[in-house]
Amino acid sequence: MPLHSMTAFARESATGPIALALELRSVNHRYLDCHFKLPDHLRSLEPRFREALGKRFKRGKIDCQLRVLSEQRTSQLVIDPARLDAVLAGLATVTESAPDLAQPDALAVLGFPGVCDGAADDEDTVINHAITLFDAAVINLAEGRAREGAQLAELLHQRLSALAEEVSRVRQALPALRERQEERLRRRLEELEQPIDEGRMEQELVLHLQKSDVDEELDRLEAHVEEITRVLRKGGPCGRRLDFLMQELNREANTLSSKATASSTTQSAVELKVLIEQMREQVQNIE
Repeated sequence: MPLHSMTAFARESATGPIALALELRSVNHRYLDCHFKLPDHLRSLEPRFREALGKRFKRGKIDCQLRVLSEQRTSQLVIDPARLDAVLAGLATVTESAPDLAQPDALAVLGFPGVCDGAADDEDTVINHAITLFDAAVINLAEGRAREGAQLAELLHQRLSALAEEVSRVRQALPALRERQEERLRRRLEELEQPIDEGRMEQELVLHLQKSDVDEELDRLEAHVEEITRVLRKGGPCGRRLDFLMQELNREANTLSSKATASSTTQSAVELKVLIEQMREQVQNIE
């Protein structure tokens, strides 16, 4: 599955007797949060629109705005003869039973549900146009999120490669660093005026090297890089998992920095944290 961003914009419009404009704006959010600005006579579409967005997207704050730019009502009334005859027959029955009741005028009869369908036809036309525009806008929004998601994936892969190279650089430098640490510690112990047992010296050396050992941190950094790469390749809604992995990467980089015994390791730890922060900012945009 492709990777999707949560940031995108889509706009669809229709011209003619009924001119509509529909916009969808999507930005980052922890969950799916939809907001609608619809004309009063189209409020009934909100549940349908909300359900459609929920089926297509998992995260993001999505604003939907629908505007009626112009709406030309039909100039011809469409009367249902059968419905009119039924209404008139009903009026005749009522008049025969209650002759004192006031009789409705022609406009009241035309306004009776089902007698004149012109207004209903206009309303249905507007609703159908709005649904068509919305469906097209949702497709465009999804495509925009997918395009940006592909760009984000490429940026993350680039920084993952740089991070893996930095970890490899630190690992390759470890043997030389350990030798220098051992030599430095031996010189300090030998400079002491009191003689030190050789066994005790070895114990101090081992203890010191254990405290500064970063193999475990490097192993975990490499494991996290592999997991992030796997998640990116799998795609789909994975922003929360990637955000968690960024936290784990940062934790290991901080530990590496605290254990550093050489300026080169400290510099590598700083570079790692810069790369991780850059990735974390991009991950915030992923669905």
